[in-house]
Amino acid sequence: MFDQINGLPVHVLVLHAAVVFVPLLAVGAVVYALIPRWRPKTGWALVLLAIAAPASAFIAKASGTELYNRLLGQGLSGPGKEILDDHMSFGTRTAWFSLALAVVSLVMVALTWRRGGTRLPLVGELGGAVVLIVLAAFAGYYVFQTGDSGANAVWGTY
Repeated sequence: MFDQINGLPVHVLVLHAAVVFVPLLAVGAVVYALIPRWRPKTGWALVLLAIAAPASAFIAKASGTELYNRLLGQGLSGPGKEILDDHMSFGTRTAWFSLALAVVSLVMVALTWRRGGTRLPLVGELGGAVVLIVLAAFAGYYVFQTGDSGANAVWGTY
């Protein structure tokens, strides 16, 4: 299912969705955490990004695994395999951190939505903001590392 479409690896076709949606989710989560007055107007976008980002990351991960397995079957070994192993490790972390960020984002939207988009009690505001910002930083870092290692694997700039 995630191997090829018309002879092209699915991974090449879908990875750019994760490259776009994961950073957008990270930025949206930080904005939602730090600018409460914008919450009523940005909550819907954060909800959509919280669905699209981890979905695209997991589809990219699944299609990348299919491509990797096909390359192994064609004799991939040595330094090329090591580079792709690192890339896959970063991709796995991207998928999990984007999922964690999405879940916390949805919780924050749900908690503030019931309050009309207003602020939570101070401990909730600070706790939610810290968790959102930390998860956004990790998701952003790993999507960058995944993309960089993938580009280096393809274009050979190591």
